[in-house]
Amino acid sequence: MIKYKLNCKKCKNNFDSWFSSSKEYEKLKKMRLINCTKCNSLDIEKSIMSPGILSNFKKDQNKEVEKYSEVRSEIKKFQSYIKKNFKYVGDNFSYEARSIHYEKDKNKKGIYGKATTKEIKELKDEGIDTAVIPWINDKEN
Repeated sequence: MIKYKLNCKKCKNNFDSWFSSSKEYEKLKKMRLINCTKCNSLDIEKSIMSPGILSNFKKDQNKEVEKYSEVRSEIKKFQSYIKKNFKYVGDNFSYEARSIHYEKDKNKKGIYGKATTKEIKELKDEGIDTAVIPWINDKEN
């Protein structure tokens, strides 16, 4: 996991965000999936950062491990909530999202699943609200 300080060029908002790697940040940035937490602008850039240097003290190392564990734990709780309260539709996410959106009289449960970047963009263009969230596979360490 890596944390970046990000800046919105539009509203000058500064915020932090976690990514699984620097390559993941670049991939999400290229796909235009990183937006400002304040104004929702996609015009985001990384600020100059100094690298985190681990000290020789166990106390500092334990704090970093603790923070990582807390973030991971929160993501797992969020995933658990989603699994309990939403219907998993797998690769059919785009189809199911459109069905719910256009057939408003149906009482459908919220859904989660997989979609490509192109599918997410198409849904957004149609006015269908989606969210991309970090997902930790149960078998990952």
